Amino acid sequence: MEAHNAIVLNDLSRYLVPDQPGERPEEEPSHQEFSLPRADSGKDAWLFLAAGFVIEALVWGFPFSFGVFQEYYSHHELFSSNSSGIAIIGTTATGIMYMSGLILFPAYKKFPHLANNIKWAGLPLMAAGLFAASFAQNVSHLVLTQGAIYALGGCIIYYPTLLYIDEWFVQRKGLAFGIMWAGTGAGGLIIPFVLNGLLQRWGFRTTLRIWATALILLSSPLIYFLRPRIPVSRNPTSQRYVGLGFLKSPSFWLLQLGLVIESLGYFIPSLYLPTFASSLGLSRSVGTLLVALLNAAGVVATVLMGMLCDRFHVTTVILLSTVGATISVFLLWGLSTALPLLIVFAIVYGFFAGGFVSTNAGVLKMVKGEDPTVDMGLLIGIISAARGVGAVASGPLSEALLKGETWKGEAGLGYGSGYGGLIVFTGVTAGLGGVGFLGKRLGWM
Repeated sequence: MEAHNAIVLNDLSRYLVPDQPGERPEEEPSHQEFSLPRADSGKDAWLFLAAGFVIEALVWGFPFSFGVFQEYYSHHELFSSNSSGIAIIGTTATGIMYMSGLILFPAYKKFPHLANNIKWAGLPLMAAGLFAASFAQNVSHLVLTQGAIYALGGCIIYYPTLLYIDEWFVQRKGLAFGIMWAGTGAGGLIIPFVLNGLLQRWGFRTTLRIWATALILLSSPLIYFLRPRIPVSRNPTSQRYVGLGFLKSPSFWLLQLGLVIESLGYFIPSLYLPTFASSLGLSRSVGTLLVALLNAAGVVATVLMGMLCDRFHVTTVILLSTVGATISVFLLWGLSTALPLLIVFAIVYGFFAGGFVSTNAGVLKMVKGEDPTVDMGLLIGIISAARGVGAVASGPLSEALLKGETWKGEAGLGYGSGYGGLIVFTGVTAGLGGVGFLGKRLGWM
């Protein structure tokens, strides 16, 4: 999921229930208290969390497994003769899903009932995108359908879940977010193997139709449980003041610059490890394994680095993530010519680079500490959009780098495989993602 963390999300529920001064959204008048489902426990709360976990796995796990499609499309006769743009399919999906928060959160604030009503449109839109993709005749068709339309449906069903979990879990908020977001890793671990098996047996058209059908069958019963705990006020009498001072903070924008740069290279290994493995003569199942290992390592890292953000300044955690990711790219991927080192790279890079997203929680904590009235929805939307910009741009950039076949036949090991430009670009962007730590050391923040 690319893309989340549980820290400092207490104010999100106010986007759905405008509150009176001095009141918290979860605090209802005594005569209504017993009419509300229990927070933090009880059947309804756990059913919501279980549904959120599965939705997370299905919505985000599919685009995070795109490396399997990348390898397949690159060798399919329909697309291999004009393979330019294949990577853009996957980065379009993740990019739109990240960037949509910048639009959806303000919309939910202005129209409180929108989140609960619009979620029903997400699933059919996702399925329609995949069904349409099964009839694609060129890469541009796939970018529009498997990329853009799927992503629009995914963000419509996902973002209300992100809002409502804040209502259902108050004391156990961190645990709840951690469980739900583990769905991305679970999906990223299992889905690549499922897709690879389907692609090898049935081809991409039938695979996309099967997956669209599976989405409908698996997700439809769950949408009902993705509902708010606190009734939305039909006649809100006031809105609380929200602070926008963070928009003038140089430290905030410096951290966002680092996030954009890091995101330019972050998605490249998950997209190209299967094709890189194929270029070394390894089987398609090996490429699937590498994507799964990368995603699985990211699950562990997200939790651990999120905990570190509670104890240390966010720039310290950024340093840890960027140094580990940079070293893994240059020393492990760059030197890889066989499977053992590739497996080590997938795990190490998946851990350090995958944990970078948890630094967003540190940014939220830092900004919230400076201004308790901060508009959390806008803040999270900007952070998500920054990652989305990097994701979208990484598609055409990586295509151009791969097409140039930098150092092919001139350098040794992985650098001379034709993927040398991609490897160096990924390593450089991972390192420059730590610009926030440099700014802290120079006294800019």
